[in-house]
Amino acid sequence: MIFKIVIVVLLLVVIFSLGQALFYLIKDEGKSDRMLRSLTWRIGLSVFIFVLLLIGQATGLITPHGLS
Repeated sequence: MIFKIVIVVLLLVVIFSLGQALFYLIKDEGKSDRMLRSLTWRIGLSVFIFVLLLIGQATGLITPHGLS
């Protein structure tokens, strides 16, 4: 259960980072690198979440289920 909560919190941080990048795009008008840093964090966190999901499935913390 805690594993799923961590994944959801990390997804919320990714969404926050994306919103932050949009804010910096509008506010700075491309004159600083804050948007680039925010998007870099988003990509890094997304890769980290993907790896966590793979580890969770391999260890049995997350079990896939069918649609039936």
